Parts: sequence; structure tokens; C-alpha cells
Amino acid sequence: MDAPPLNLRFTSEAAGVLRELEGDAHLAKKLAKVRRALGRLQVDPRYPSLQSHKYTSMKGVNGEDVWDSYVENKTPSAWRIFWHYGPGANEITVVSITSHPK
Repeated sequence: MDAPPLNLRFTSEAAGVLRELEGDAHLAKKLAKVRRALGRLQVDPRYPSLQSHKYTSMKGVNGEDVWDSYVENKTPSAWRIFWHYGPGANEITVVSITSHPK
């Protein structure tokens, strides 16, 4: 039997990016990619196309390991989702949704 989906929580920064994407018709394709990646993250953070891996340059507010998952790949300034497990069981906190830092 499959595990239930994880609950996604969003920092104010990540929620703000989603609002910006939702409010701009020119960004509809980017929004669709972000939503698809969030859906996959919610079901299985190890989903192959997400290529999730620990991001060593950042820690969560309480020292949590932060992970980096792909929204896009092989695209200039490809977007990423930065997240960590918790704070509760079966929860993921989305820290940021942004283009990949250089």
C-alpha cells in the first residue's frame, strides 16, 4: 500500500512566489511546472525527475537539512524548490521556490 501524501507547508517567501506566479498570466507555464514538481514532492521526495539532493549552503530555521529539487532542468536559470522535512511528521516545509543560485 502506498504511503499517504506528505503535507506541504510554505514559508511566507515560498507562498509569496506562488502568489506572484498565479497573478501573472505570462508565467502560466512556469506555474504549471512548479505545481507539477510540488505534487511529485508531496507524493515522493525521491521522485526521479526531481533529482532531490541535500543543499549544503543552507539550513532550515532550526538547523534542518535543506533539500534542493528540480522544477526544471537544462534550462537557463532553471527553477528549484528548496525544502526540509518537518516540523511535524509527514510534513515538508517549502522554504523557497526560485531560479537556481549560481
